[in-house]
Amino acid sequence: MDDKEDISSLVSDLSDLEIALLLSIAIHEHCLIETTDACIHDVAKELALICLNIFGRTFKILECSSATSFEDFYSEVLVSDVFKANAPYSRPRKGAESLSTPHNTTESRDRTRSPGFRSVFGNKKAVDVVIAKNFNYVDEGVQLHALEVGLPDHYDDTLLNHRQLMRSKRLNTHHGPIEAPPDFLFIPLVVRNSDQLKPRLNHHLNDHLILSHFHDPTDGYVHLEENTDWLSDGQLSASSVVRKLDAPLKKQNLAVDQKLSTSVSVGADIIRYQQDIVVFLRLSRAVAGGITARSNMQFTKLSKLLATLHGIDYLTPSIVALAARKAFRHRIVLAKPEDDRSLQYGSDIQAVTKVLAHATPDSVLDGVLALEAPL
Repeated sequence: MDDKEDISSLVSDLSDLEIALLLSIAIHEHCLIETTDACIHDVAKELALICLNIFGRTFKILECSSATSFEDFYSEVLVSDVFKANAPYSRPRKGAESLSTPHNTTESRDRTRSPGFRSVFGNKKAVDVVIAKNFNYVDEGVQLHALEVGLPDHYDDTLLNHRQLMRSKRLNTHHGPIEAPPDFLFIPLVVRNSDQLKPRLNHHLNDHLILSHFHDPTDGYVHLEENTDWLSDGQLSASSVVRKLDAPLKKQNLAVDQKLSTSVSVGADIIRYQQDIVVFLRLSRAVAGGITARSNMQFTKLSKLLATLHGIDYLTPSIVALAARKAFRHRIVLAKPEDDRSLQYGSDIQAVTKVLAHATPDSVLDGVLALEAPL
């Protein structure tokens, strides 16, 4: 069995959430996970178990809100001295904070003043994966700090503060620098209450999320249902526990996956199809922005990786269309009627309002992907 068949057979039984994380980890990019308000806590725990069981990564689940400060953020992403990555799992003490309990920022600030909390910074290492619940409610300054975690060192953007973490894998704090692992993964987990995420993530951060995936409660929880200790009714805390076990998807598998994706061939007609999708999105009267140059590059990168997961070494129109939905949905900024270009030429704003009233990112993508695909 060659590498392509090996990879495709390896992922054939994975769930949608597992594939979303596989794509992100293999390509060294970050992803956005959306779900409903009722199941956001269970989705967070399912993601944590996937990181543990499938990829063997350390993780933290962050409870975020508008009150979450920069100090709260950096203190939570650390691998602590108490819970080492290779330490055996131990059940949290009775009364420990539940994953479904909102984050207590006052308590976090109190801990920073205690000797026990200061000892945590002796490690100064971030976990492999951060699952940030309701991260869209966090202050934009904290979101920009988080952006530093996953970008390459040579990347430069004068709009971003160099104290940030996602970009340089390093975050300078009052307690000293924090180092993030080379394959660090940041996952904002947000609630989709409507067709457009509200409040939106900072546009710089959002532009560095290679894909978005909505987890419907009816899709179930493969790992959570097999781990009764993690069920919501048990009220057990995993946000402060870091664990790492052997996983069936080793780093060499992911390396092969990424290597194969770079060798995927793309015909001239497929390249034209990809360009048409990007151009039509940018020209849509329902789209005010979000289709950036970076999104175009990530669209191509994601398309090739999806082809590899399907066991083929060439792009097809159906794979390109799938990649477009994953790469652009969370980026689309819907236009407001008062900003419509046709108003400059005498259009009636009430008529424009009716045209745009039912516009959603999904309807925009449906219209664009109705383009005639190459044979």
